[in-house]
Amino acid sequence: MSTRQRHIAHFHLHAALSGAQYDDVIELVSGITPHVQAIPPNALQVDLTSALRYFDLSPYDAVQTVKMRLKALYDIDSSAGLAGNRMLAAMAADASAPGDTTWVPTGQAADWLHPRPVTALPGIGRATADTLHRYGLHTIGQLTDLPPATLQRLLGAGQARLLTERARGHDPRPVVPTEPAAQLVADLVLSRDCLDPAQHHRAVLGLADRIGQCLRRERQFASRLTLTVRYADRTSTTRTRTMPEPTDHSPALAATALGLLTSLGLQRARVRAFVLRADDLRPAGSAYRQLSMDPADARARAVEAAADRARRRFGPGVVRPAALAD
Repeated sequence: MSTRQRHIAHFHLHAALSGAQYDDVIELVSGITPHVQAIPPNALQVDLTSALRYFDLSPYDAVQTVKMRLKALYDIDSSAGLAGNRMLAAMAADASAPGDTTWVPTGQAADWLHPRPVTALPGIGRATADTLHRYGLHTIGQLTDLPPATLQRLLGAGQARLLTERARGHDPRPVVPTEPAAQLVADLVLSRDCLDPAQHHRAVLGLADRIGQCLRRERQFASRLTLTVRYADRTSTTRTRTMPEPTDHSPALAATALGLLTSLGLQRARVRAFVLRADDLRPAGSAYRQLSMDPADARARAVEAAADRARRRFGPGVVRPAALAD
């Protein structure tokens, strides 16, 4: 019994969309195929496989139909990638100029990947790329030609195995129909107006740690944080930042949240409350994490996992960051 070939498209929307506008785009594309996965704030992936027979279109023509409807109804320009799985479709979209579509047929995926730089693969960060470059590994084709044992010596068994699968163009993840992601909120109302920057720092750090614990408990990653500061005069200020990659790691969340706090330039502001919101949530298994060559990162994540186990057994307050200790 043969397996039907999948046709996955990844769209980049070249527009600054509000939440309502993004919802409208999802609804529009869902009229062509129900298999639409939101990737806020300005991208989405669709599985066109079942829609091709219904509309009697080729995969490329189906993608062009989506792009024309986006332009005609909402004046949204887009670029797209079309391939046999989600990773290749996203890479093809990244390689497409605005308005263009890059199609990577399954039989040509290896040839298309071979000359591309290793940094085009999801999860290849600066440290990993520097390590590979030091050993003369600059293209994806060079990775696939390398003996697995050699790559394991360079990166470690787990990272080498994952990187090898990606370099060969393998990605079994399905397109999961979703609404634009939900959100998690942590807030802190102070007992009195606070002017102390150190206390502001401590409050936001605590909120980021709470968000991280909740994300890991729910097995979700967040891609965007929003910090709202409410003042004694009942006014408020809000800042939002998209993180470098989806994460549930408390130090990464804290770094982004504290960056938002710094950007507000509060100085001697009389603060009454802080609200930290994590949104653009997605299942942990559907998000890539950047490979890291830093052993400190692996140790920090191991400590975090151990702290989560202790909290589940002895209560949420048994382990806290040192900066939050009384």
